[in-house]
Amino acid sequence: MTSPLGEFEAIVLMAVLHLGEDANGSAVLGHIAQRTGRRPSRGSVYVTLDRLEEKGLLTSRVIEAANVRGGTRRLFRSTASGVRAVKHAIETLERMRRGLDPLLGLK
Repeated sequence: MTSPLGEFEAIVLMAVLHLGEDANGSAVLGHIAQRTGRRPSRGSVYVTLDRLEEKGLLTSRVIEAANVRGGTRRLFRSTASGVRAVKHAIETLERMRRGLDPLLGLK
């Protein structure tokens, strides 16, 4: 298995999973902003997408898109390893959270 995901890597990878076929950089950025209430920089999203692809957790392909500047769009898709990495990150956080409910004020 590759190294554990950082928080932002996990968030970006989850956004790609949520978006499915429409996972391009701009859509990932918007999805993160919508779901987390924070708007990461465009550069941080693209650098993270590239890093996740280098790790084998994402793949990308370029399609023609007449309605965008440059005429192409890069779409991302999670690999099976990416899905496993997200699952592992969630399970790790859940194990660490156990027993903290009273301290955190959770039910």
